[in-house]
Amino acid sequence: MFKAILIDKPDDTQRVALTELEEARLPDGDVTVRVDCSTLNYKDALAITGRGPVVRQFPMVPGIDLAGIVEHSASDAYAPGDAVLLNGWGVGEMHWGGLAEKARLDARWLIPRPSAFGARQCMAIGTAGYTAMLSVMALERQGVAPEHGEVLVTGAGGGVGGYAIALLARLGYSVVASTGRPEEADYLEGLGAREVIDRRTLAEPGRPLAKERWAGAIDSVGSHTLANVLAATRYGGTVAACGLAQGMDLPASVAPFILRGVTLAGIDSVMRPYADRVEAWRRLGELLAPEQLDAITRTIGLDEAIDQAEALLAGRVRGRLVVDMAR
Repeated sequence: MFKAILIDKPDDTQRVALTELEEARLPDGDVTVRVDCSTLNYKDALAITGRGPVVRQFPMVPGIDLAGIVEHSASDAYAPGDAVLLNGWGVGEMHWGGLAEKARLDARWLIPRPSAFGARQCMAIGTAGYTAMLSVMALERQGVAPEHGEVLVTGAGGGVGGYAIALLARLGYSVVASTGRPEEADYLEGLGAREVIDRRTLAEPGRPLAKERWAGAIDSVGSHTLANVLAATRYGGTVAACGLAQGMDLPASVAPFILRGVTLAGIDSVMRPYADRVEAWRRLGELLAPEQLDAITRTIGLDEAIDQAEALLAGRVRGRLVVDMAR
């Protein structure tokens, strides 16, 4: 038996509970993992509360991230005792995920846990930090360098935003953080932001082109915010779009693209190829210090995750929530 958060929908009403399940109920897969730690992400909170169409089939164990130890393996890639890590691949949406003490998975979805981190540290980073690293790498590939000017991070109070600030600052960029929580200014400056601005300056409909300011940006908000960021991006700049907290729409003009040569780089973390994942985690190991992980992270037990999902969607959670199965 193992403990898990289980979401079910036997009728039109979604039900979620912490329960005990038999290992025989685990879905198909060639690797069984004892989960040490998982996380509570925005997508997980949507799944648990039923406020977004995240879960594709029921019953479902949520949790798009996990770190743990291989218990059984029918794959040549992993052996019992191996420390592994997973982000995405539809886990927690179409396949049972990490908010449980055990998971059975496809070996192709796993990567070896980076030597720089333990399980808790990996989950302190999780999909949020991994997505932030992919976004930074996209700016680098497009030639956005620290000497080119300010880089904006929207949704700065969230997990992706916090890690984006820390990574960019570590690489020498001048980072401006946009947040709806001005009381978090000291926290964001502690991560490396040189300036904190109110998200309301970006959240309303704006002009097709604004005064050029940003050499680059990492946006986890979407909608009018992303449109306004694009409008104020400097000639030849790049915006990495990795989230949709404000909405999936993009009420923008083509003007930034055809008059200023701005690049909009889409960041997908779910289906990313193996080599990209390994490289992103290698870079994270080089750039992140343990004290930064502690500043961004709070640890909870599996029995707290359901209640914390509501707090996360309400914007009352700063940074990252690690779910420790031993807590």
